Amino acid sequence: MPSLADTQLSFTRALRDPAAPVPAGIIAWSGNAPKRRFDVYRNNVYSSLADVLAGRYPAIQRLVGEEFFRAMARVFIDAKPPTSPMLMQYGEGFAAFLDAFPPVAELPYLGDVARIEWAWSRAYHAGDAQPLDPARLHAVVPEAFAGLRFVLHPSLHLLTSRFPAFSIWHANVEDAAMPPIDLGAGGEDTIVVRPRLSVEVRALPAGARQFLDTLSRGERLDAAAEAASATDGFDLELNLRELLRLGAFCDFTSDEGGADDNN
Repeated sequence: MPSLADTQLSFTRALRDPAAPVPAGIIAWSGNAPKRRFDVYRNNVYSSLADVLAGRYPAIQRLVGEEFFRAMARVFIDAKPPTSPMLMQYGEGFAAFLDAFPPVAELPYLGDVARIEWAWSRAYHAGDAQPLDPARLHAVVPEAFAGLRFVLHPSLHLLTSRFPAFSIWHANVEDAAMPPIDLGAGGEDTIVVRPRLSVEVRALPAGARQFLDTLSRGERLDAAAEAASATDGFDLELNLRELLRLGAFCDFTSDEGGADDNN
């Protein structure tokens, strides 16, 4: 008699191979192997996982069409079956899969659009943290601003693409006619963050990614501003105002004192 581990392994293999027989030990009331019932169960597993992927990557489904998406999802499921019973974690490798999937080679931006959608999911499930109240900065004396170190919100994700990935994503999450895709429009940087109940996804202004990358390493405001200043069009005041509005920070410290008593 096969062990429980052997039974589970053969059951899993049979689920992923339509040509495989019903695993040993699974029988119907008549004593026969319930092939038709097992086929239904196998199909339901694939269908349910494809539903998970479609819910996680709605813009990708819209870009390629539902029929193609579900066929593509089956290939992904075969290659990357779930490794956790928590389906909210499923689909992490879908962007890399799209990068290497030959049938979508003429849509090279798909992987980066999928990365935005995966970041949305991660931000949605991230830990809660109160976003920084901009009024707290009013207590900082001017000479101390250069030494501020900002703590980024735990839900924040930064993405960069050589394609207009944010614009493509944004155009395909709205129930509207899809505009032409201009791959010559250049690359875009995207921020994804959930400071409160809703996930915010925005295109970043010039230099903001370099600015946030530097702050994320715990470096001072003046160092972050210097790193971003190499990008044409970087505006420190504009970036700080927009990032505070989005809730990109949850705290700050000061090297030189002058911050309020909440630090």
